[in-house]
Amino acid sequence: MSKIIRIGTRDSDLALWQAKTVQSQLEHLGHQTVLVPVKSTGDLVLNQPIYELGITGVFTRTLDIALINEEIDIAVHSLKDVPTALPEGLVQAAVLKRGNIRDTLVFKTNEEFLAQKEAIIATGSLRRQAQWLNRYPTHTTVGIRGNINTRLEKLEKSDWNGAIFAAAGLGRLNLTPEDSVNLEWMVPAPAQGAIMIATLKSNTEALEACAVLNHEETEISTTIERQFLNKLEGGCSAPIGALAYIKEEEIHFHGIVLSPDGTKKIETKRTAKLGEHHTLVDDCVEFILSRGGKTLIGTTAKIEGPTTIFSSKLLSPGQKDLFNNKLNVGSSDFIKTAANRIKPVVMKATHKNVVITSKNGVDAILNNCPVDDLSFETIYCVGRRTKRLIEQKIGPVKHTEKNAKALAEHLVEFMDGSEVSYFCSDIRMDDLPTILNENNIKVQEVEAYSTKLEAPKLADSIEGVMFYSPSTIQSFLEKNKPNCTAYCIGESTAKEARKHFKKVRVAKIPTVESVIELVNQNYI
Repeated sequence: MSKIIRIGTRDSDLALWQAKTVQSQLEHLGHQTVLVPVKSTGDLVLNQPIYELGITGVFTRTLDIALINEEIDIAVHSLKDVPTALPEGLVQAAVLKRGNIRDTLVFKTNEEFLAQKEAIIATGSLRRQAQWLNRYPTHTTVGIRGNINTRLEKLEKSDWNGAIFAAAGLGRLNLTPEDSVNLEWMVPAPAQGAIMIATLKSNTEALEACAVLNHEETEISTTIERQFLNKLEGGCSAPIGALAYIKEEEIHFHGIVLSPDGTKKIETKRTAKLGEHHTLVDDCVEFILSRGGKTLIGTTAKIEGPTTIFSSKLLSPGQKDLFNNKLNVGSSDFIKTAANRIKPVVMKATHKNVVITSKNGVDAILNNCPVDDLSFETIYCVGRRTKRLIEQKIGPVKHTEKNAKALAEHLVEFMDGSEVSYFCSDIRMDDLPTILNENNIKVQEVEAYSTKLEAPKLADSIEGVMFYSPSTIQSFLEKNKPNCTAYCIGESTAKEARKHFKKVRVAKIPTVESVIELVNQNYI
């Protein structure tokens, strides 16, 4: 790399240790580097549990924005702190060889309390809390925040019996106390002990420089763990642990889901040959769900008091925990979809240019035709999650954009051919077909799925509604008046909202979590 690599990092001791490790390895390869420390929200706010801060990725978001604004070239993170879906335009450039994956219990005095009925254990992690209470149901857990030194000092000054830390963090700073023990029975957080480097997808120089640092075995293992988390996160009300490791050309996996109070636990252990493990995560998730996991996953937390904010998409309790504690949040799916029956002659025909604008479209296609019978020459799509699903289930995507209008403009300029097959809903925006038709590109619309508008009648006291598509706005308006603030996931949604709402706010990044942060900013 010809220019100096700007390495973004939090300014905590542990984060700096990780960044300096990356810096040393890059400089060993002949690259020039400079550290760019910043403070995250997670570092600045120490009087609340992480899940009450109102921001997902509390330790990563500031660096994400710095990357997007090209203020830094790479960002160094603890991979367990990184949301499973990166912001649009960012990619994982490398994962370093993994350190200690375990959690460590640090004693205030000694370990005799483990045999006692009553004890107090400090942790800021719901996963650790749940597993501890599952094993020691009569004990009490309390929250603890701050850097490692701060938490060790709090333990020393408290009446607690012990506190739980990540073994890797203690070890990297040479702070592991003698009065401590690794909790071999506790399933770690997905990707615990791993250091990850993020960069812009377009920064080819940074990608090439960091690729040399990637540890393939760690990448495979942590990817499996994070996929498990991601697949349960969509509606998960429970703490999740996951551990994958490779031994003798086999992948061993242990996944666990619990209720926050530890009274309910569902776990799975699976082994698969390396290279033949592509269904491993799906199999484990299916097992969790089939064994009663639905009682822990996909439920809506009970709301006390009048609801002030409502989401047009069902939120997980984990996502609800991200809201400012001043807010009472409700959620419901305003949109319900169902795959249509598509004629076999249409599905099995050769489609030169295919456009898919949602995951629902992908599911509908697969519901109608085996992948082997599809003849899609070139696929274009909207959204990185749609892209990910297409490439997992169907095949490579040539180009993706963040909305249909931007995709249409790209197709006009770069697409080879004068016709597209557009797999869409019976309710869709006009932008894409209008722009293409205006530029003499024929659009063959295939109604792959039907959309039903099912928004409930909300109380007049609702102060704001979170919208994720123009259709969710249309659904809301069938039974409700636009007398509140519209919090929108992106500009296409905001465009529709401005037709009806006086107050419209748009998230910086098109994710549910970014919309949550947008809401929180109004209630500081």
